[in-house]
Amino acid sequence: MHRKSWSETIRPYLMIAPAMAGIFLFVLYPIVYLVYLSFYDYNLMNKAKSKFIGFDNFAQIFTRPDFYKALSNTAVYTAGVVVLTMVLALLTAVWLSRNTKFNAFVQASIFTPHIVSIVSISLVWLWMMEPSLGFLNYVLKSLGLPPSQWLQSSKTALPSVILVSVWQGIGYYVLIIVAALKGVPPSIYEAAALDNASKFRVFWKITLPIISPQLFFILVIMTIGSFKVFDTVKVMTGGGPNDATNTIVYYIYGFRTTNIGYASATGVVLMAIVGLLTLLYFRLLAKKVHYQ
Repeated sequence: MHRKSWSETIRPYLMIAPAMAGIFLFVLYPIVYLVYLSFYDYNLMNKAKSKFIGFDNFAQIFTRPDFYKALSNTAVYTAGVVVLTMVLALLTAVWLSRNTKFNAFVQASIFTPHIVSIVSISLVWLWMMEPSLGFLNYVLKSLGLPPSQWLQSSKTALPSVILVSVWQGIGYYVLIIVAALKGVPPSIYEAAALDNASKFRVFWKITLPIISPQLFFILVIMTIGSFKVFDTVKVMTGGGPNDATNTIVYYIYGFRTTNIGYASATGVVLMAIVGLLTLLYFRLLAKKVHYQ
């Protein structure tokens, strides 16, 4: 029996060492340091006064109304972005699943916003949503509809941010679903046609189960990404008006110099919430996903 030499034994570990070093430096170490800072009263402007305070930061989080406001805003934003993007991306992908030149052009067009900087996109939409001179209100007036305050009102600010996020990200998810739809074996549809199954029944009983792994993947990454939204809020609203768009990450950003310990504790809570949501998805939906 051939015994592995020392070089053969160590070679796999040497091959993965750069990747593991990157994971340790940019993932594991920041997480550990974040948890460490969450137990301190840490002021970046005066490090000499930093002191260990245990779980006081966590106790403070759950007694502050502004945290619950940011959490509720984030939950509404996440629900809006995930539901709208999933539904619109699925419908658009079904429409674009046929191999035509027009469909290929549309796929490239709707994917373009995804590769453009979200800061640039936010600035363009900021101009379009300007109440008096913006393009959107001009269109509404032309159609005889009342104009909207968009980002200037606490009632419409968060839906407006959701609209921008959905528009920016939908193209990426459409391409994923289109690729999944094209991977469905034609023989399955032929068998369904022989049984005179309706289009809706074919879509519900055949298409959705087959592409469920891709839909589940989109659901998880969209939820995680939506809970971490920052750029759009920072550029378009700054968390306003009246904290109507103040999300968790932007809330953490507000304590970046004055109270790093509290910001770190909030980051740990956010990490726990996202982890629990992901676990909940796997518990409730993983059994409904049909892997081929």
